[in-house]
Amino acid sequence: MATPAAAVAPQGYFARLGLLVAQGLLQLVRLPSHSRRAEAGRALARRTLLLMAAAAVGIVALMFVLDAREITWMPPRGTAGLWPLRIVTEFGKGDYVLAALLIALAVIVLIAPRLRGVAHATLLGLGTRVQFLYLAVLLPILTGELLKVVVGRGRPFVGGEPYAFHFSHFSWSEAYASFPSGHATASCALAFAVSALWPRWRGVMIAYAVIVIGTRLVLLAHHPSDVLGGALNGVLGAMVVRYWFAARRLAFVIRSDGGIVPLHGPTPRQLSQAARQVFAA
Repeated sequence: MATPAAAVAPQGYFARLGLLVAQGLLQLVRLPSHSRRAEAGRALARRTLLLMAAAAVGIVALMFVLDAREITWMPPRGTAGLWPLRIVTEFGKGDYVLAALLIALAVIVLIAPRLRGVAHATLLGLGTRVQFLYLAVLLPILTGELLKVVVGRGRPFVGGEPYAFHFSHFSWSEAYASFPSGHATASCALAFAVSALWPRWRGVMIAYAVIVIGTRLVLLAHHPSDVLGGALNGVLGAMVVRYWFAARRLAFVIRSDGGIVPLHGPTPRQLSQAARQVFAA
């Protein structure tokens, strides 16, 4: 979201709303300004290569050693007693995650022009962070959808027998859209992004991602290597978006060693005060 400025002032609501939206978009595409962005870029490149190398070894090992066996360990597809897992797994569906974040962002954008002073700045700070969460999930989801089409890996139930090497590249078929797991992508991207902004939530978000990934395996929606690929895709995509924001001094700051840490955001007290001003308006 845009930073508070004197320009956002004595105009009508819709004029202020339009200005706010324009500033919020422009801040995302402006030239990077952080003096340490080169160090952060090198650190990102190193971590990306290490994660990709480790995950590649893990994915190949799982495909040959575990994927086919894991199918036989799970309950038959469609087992009635698995209905709670079918509910839980939806919390990692990319469409739902993105919709929830987009609604939250829309609410902030619609309310912010009605506020002034500290409450206005507080809501804008929250808006910037929701922007980050949305893009940190959107980018890896889009990448994952492209990979699904290119790889064309069959889901565990394809072929009617435990086999991990059914492929149909560019088939545009849901049955051959197993790698990478979209739920693992979305849940791991969200877990990384939330943890990047609010490190105290890291344990909760890791548990969330692990639970979602577990449901995909038990429900025979994916092979173990699919969820590992999805987790990698989600984390890498969120890391790229975090770097993009940090290079523009949005929600993050870059340390001298290239590490990226969150800026202090709106406190619960400030958000509470902003909410009171909203309801008082």
